[in-house]
Amino acid sequence: MLDPRLVREDAAALRDAMRRRAKLDLYGPLIDELEALDRTRRTSIARVEERKAERNRVTQEVGKRKKAGEDASELQANARVIGEEIAALEAQLEVTQQRFDELLLGLPNLTLADVPAGDETHNVVVRSWGEPRAAESVKPHWEVGESLGLFDLPRGAKVSGSGFIVYRGAGARLVRSLMNLMLDLHTTEFGYDETWVPVVVNRATMTGTGQLPKFEDDMYALKDEDLFLIPTAEVPVTNLFRDEILAADELPKALCAYSPCFRREAGSAGKDTRGLLRVHEFDKVELVRYCAPEDGEAQLELLLSHAEAVLQRLGLPYRVVLLAAGDTGFASAKTYDLEVFAPGVGKWLEVSSCSLFTDFQGRRANIRFRPAPGEKPRFVYTLNASGVAFPRVIAALLEHFQQADGSVHLPAALAAVFGRDRLG
Repeated sequence: MLDPRLVREDAAALRDAMRRRAKLDLYGPLIDELEALDRTRRTSIARVEERKAERNRVTQEVGKRKKAGEDASELQANARVIGEEIAALEAQLEVTQQRFDELLLGLPNLTLADVPAGDETHNVVVRSWGEPRAAESVKPHWEVGESLGLFDLPRGAKVSGSGFIVYRGAGARLVRSLMNLMLDLHTTEFGYDETWVPVVVNRATMTGTGQLPKFEDDMYALKDEDLFLIPTAEVPVTNLFRDEILAADELPKALCAYSPCFRREAGSAGKDTRGLLRVHEFDKVELVRYCAPEDGEAQLELLLSHAEAVLQRLGLPYRVVLLAAGDTGFASAKTYDLEVFAPGVGKWLEVSSCSLFTDFQGRRANIRFRPAPGEKPRFVYTLNASGVAFPRVIAALLEHFQQADGSVHLPAALAAVFGRDRLG
């Protein structure tokens, strides 16, 4: 959530931020309404204070008259009328405030100055690592997976519906091996505190990280209980410290978690439906960091390097893409995507988004830190990244490392966990 003072003090900056996202047409009317609500709110507050002052004056006069033995009934009746006016004004103010807060939750974060303006056509490839394999004679991962018996998409669809995967045999072992490889790397080499979090969370938790209210249609909901299956472990991990004040010496704080993730992908029908590229349930190791505001951009670069390290250990060619403002996620101020090349489908596949949220999530979830004893708490900056998502990594592994005999070579780091260096 943005600082509400921006509406009053710098609405022009809000409009410019939405223009940079190429979404001023969408969010401009919302900003207009926020400004009008803010004016109404301030007028109502002033009116309430004026009427309270008048009631106090009348109440004092009532006391004086009673002390002097004089009739104060008319003044008492006036005080009651004023009290009713105050109650009505406060009720109106509450409605105005609720609407203001509701609309403010619908505004995306402001992107940082070095984020390119415009839509996804303005994304910038920052750097690349490794040499993509030529696509000639490379089979798509779903053919390789089927021939090696690694996953069973038809039976996944039978038991759950399209977009759900059943991994079998070596495929199931591969998933477990990727989880162990990533968790061990992030905890032993990069200092993350491993957590194991619930996959069902409440509405406040989903709102804290920005999934609600905007993306409710993309979520799997247990509506009778107002609970949701998580779209990423970012949601519960970030909210572990909701409504808490951290000590300055706790920052930066780093946590990682494995979890299954659930996304309905509303509006994505027909996109990348073959194989593992777009599914409704997938596995991922998530990295979450909290820091002081002045350390935010340095922490983003550090986080990015940790996600890159996974792909380097797996030997998968990838590129780092700085997203333009219009392609940057709702809650993010700056995002790098990591994309691996899958020669069998001839595409760069996003396997991680590394994002700095500034105080957007900290403000929504009320996560603060105290810079020094006695000082006023400040909102933390939050960051997260996939470290990394499994299905597209598996697709890239099967396509990049497939051999002429139909087997798939496993890179050394993964083979050490898996127990052998070849599938098939």
